[in-house]
Amino acid sequence: MANKNDNARRKQEKKVLTQEETLIIQQTPGGVPGKSKTKRKASGVKLYFHSGTQDAIVAYQTELDKRERDRLYVAEIMPAFEKLVENLINIHKFVSTHDTYDNLKNDCINFLFETISKFDGARGTNAFSYFNVVAKNWLIVKTKQRAQNIRRNISLDDPSAMNSNEFHIIEEYCTVPSQEEALEKYLHAQNIIQILYDIRDVSKTENELMCINSIITIFENINDLDLLNKSAVLLYMRELTGLSPKQLTSTIMMIKKQYKRFKFDFENIK
Repeated sequence: MANKNDNARRKQEKKVLTQEETLIIQQTPGGVPGKSKTKRKASGVKLYFHSGTQDAIVAYQTELDKRERDRLYVAEIMPAFEKLVENLINIHKFVSTHDTYDNLKNDCINFLFETISKFDGARGTNAFSYFNVVAKNWLIVKTKQRAQNIRRNISLDDPSAMNSNEFHIIEEYCTVPSQEEALEKYLHAQNIIQILYDIRDVSKTENELMCINSIITIFENINDLDLLNKSAVLLYMRELTGLSPKQLTSTIMMIKKQYKRFKFDFENIK
């Protein structure tokens, strides 16, 4: 008798369970059991970069009144920029290679401020995605530059941390050249420039003339150039002459021959 009651109870539970599964299927998109969506409670967290921030950025771009532009930036845009930069710095640990957290953060916010005019909301771009990418790329570039400077520079405050190579670098390069040495280098540079002018006087083609003029320009402004290696020099020459790489290479070969001849004559006369 007990077994019959147990069987009846199990059948009743199975029937109820089947009804509940049917209800879930009816409430589930696509009718797939086990995939029902439950409504989540609001977390109560206020977004720092929302649609109102994007509207404020667009309004800032079109606003002509300076006071209103300042109000939009200080009240609506800057707090979002600050939180965005803070999150990027903390998540990716960018501050580890910089002097202070505040300096890095403020510099990045200033950069975002300068790029507000470049944002184009008409293209359907999301403001948060745009400025998030801009800020992250800026932080990556600055961190790489900072790390490179740290590797290149040697601090004299802690001699015990220096290796033998760093001591050698200090001995070789951290000295003021004598007046005789500085004068010799100056005269040598002037001699090279004089030879270049002599080559220009005998240049026959327009390509040779443009090429030698670009070389003279580089030599006379060498102290103002940020980067100076073979690739950079060729790039400068291409920009100054407008010649193709093939034209530039063939013209340089002709100038090199003339330079060797003029240099030989100059040294023998001297």
